[in-house]
Amino acid sequence: MPSEEVVSQRLLNLERHLEQENPVLLSAVQSFRELDKVAHAMGLLPAGESYATQIPWWPLISVLGTFSSGKSTFINHYLGQKVQRTGNQAVDDRFTVICYGRAATTQALPGVALDADPRFPLYRISSSINQVASGEGARIDAYLQLKACPSEVLRGRILIDSPGFDADKQRTATLRIVDHIIDLSDLVLVFFDARHPEPGAMRDTLHHLVGKTIHRADPGKFMFILNQIDMTAREDNPEDVVAAWQRALGEEGLTAGRFYTIYCPDAASPIEDAALRRRYESKRDPDLAEIHGRMHSVEVERAYRIVGALDKTANDIGEGAAPILTQALSRWRRRVLTADAILLALVGVIFLFWSIGAGHWQGLTYDPPWFAVLEQVSWGPKALFGILAGLALAAHFGIRRLATRGLAGWVRLRAAASNVEGNLAAAFEYNTTPRRTVLVATPAGWGPEARRRVEQVLQNCDAYVQTLNDRFTNPSGSESPFGPQG
Repeated sequence: MPSEEVVSQRLLNLERHLEQENPVLLSAVQSFRELDKVAHAMGLLPAGESYATQIPWWPLISVLGTFSSGKSTFINHYLGQKVQRTGNQAVDDRFTVICYGRAATTQALPGVALDADPRFPLYRISSSINQVASGEGARIDAYLQLKACPSEVLRGRILIDSPGFDADKQRTATLRIVDHIIDLSDLVLVFFDARHPEPGAMRDTLHHLVGKTIHRADPGKFMFILNQIDMTAREDNPEDVVAAWQRALGEEGLTAGRFYTIYCPDAASPIEDAALRRRYESKRDPDLAEIHGRMHSVEVERAYRIVGALDKTANDIGEGAAPILTQALSRWRRRVLTADAILLALVGVIFLFWSIGAGHWQGLTYDPPWFAVLEQVSWGPKALFGILAGLALAAHFGIRRLATRGLAGWVRLRAAASNVEGNLAAAFEYNTTPRRTVLVATPAGWGPEARRRVEQVLQNCDAYVQTLNDRFTNPSGSESPFGPQG
């Protein structure tokens, strides 16, 4: 776990970078700091960690698709350099993160360079891999690699090239990385191979890459691309191939949105007929230009994505974590207090029957013979009461531990169902430690000041979105993005 000093320095470095690049995102970092304070006090976030380090701040484009769908060829064409190996068969079985590098040639680095560096989008992905495939996280180099490429189009953005996707044969660890990459990305290019016009054999792939995306809150970041459409020129049937894929995507629920048809000019099959070639190029060029345009403007989507992540984190704390913790603590308190009462009553009944049978009562006065002996020692009664109090406390805290264990599974299920940011299970345990009295119903760290901080961050998110809108849009058509002046 990084120390507080390390995380603080990372955030300072990030703020220095954003100060010139995007002041709105600089303010977002400061808002993340406010949420960190609340989450640390509630036990949702361990000391030395920050929500700001859990999201990628660089614009991120991921390229997913089936085997031999031309992903690597497309990337090489976009970069203007041969960075990725290409071929008709699977030529790379690792995820490749490609970023800008100053060296004259492309440099390849092992997966640990990504797993251990918080600046990159797959930071600590080994932990996620271990959750679904025990022990596989130690083999991070078998899943990931980093390439630094001196291509100018990479300045300020990161590309991720996935291995050929075949969902029915992939291990769960690889699928976890795919889902993680999709969540982090600002733009997702999903490639299909026009050379295989019958998509029926790829049902699992279509379900994972299409069926699971249509219900997301961010479907607009997906671009579905039918690549290598030039191969249909031999039979001149591009419409039939496109229709077959559109039907397949429609069966997975994708009934709206663009379906792009392209082929890479650098690797195109010769089309001898000039008129036919022009017809194919007239379709390819606008689609390719639109895809490149989205890739070029990914910084805009990145800004909205980060503000959206900030808004979600604030809502997760105020509307997700706090109510769940409050409900869990209410159940926990009822269990502890009920068990305490039952145990006290049981001990009282047993003591009463025993003492009456032993003849310790003189009317309504409890006067056992051994008590007179105990009083002969000055500290005797105090020692007795101390022992009894110690036993009572031991029993009480034992009940607390049992109640905590009994509710831990319920908290984990609620956390998984709600998908809130932060470790709810750890926060619940933090709220049930001996230093917290059972009489307090409010979660630790969640009070009027914490609510004020969260509400202020949510208001700031609205202001950030308005500022971004003013920066990138101008509905009024006036010279000032804020409307007519004076």
